[in-house]
Amino acid sequence: MVEDNKSNLVNQEQTLDIEHVKRRLDMLDQRLDNIDSMVTAVAERVMSQPITLNITCPYCGKNIEITIIGSEKPTA
Repeated sequence: MVEDNKSNLVNQEQTLDIEHVKRRLDMLDQRLDNIDSMVTAVAERVMSQPITLNITCPYCGKNIEITIIGSEKPTA
């Protein structure tokens, strides 16, 4: 009888742990989907207009200008 109660308790704990892992995986999946959406939006924006990055060299103090020009493919 005591062994049955212990095994039931262990099974319940395992079930709770599995449910917790499932919830965490679902949350991670949603976060990755959100990141993917943001990266896609930024990439689309970059491809439609030029971007200029101005960086100051930490060693010599000179300004470095980097220009990225994208070409957007026409969509049908």
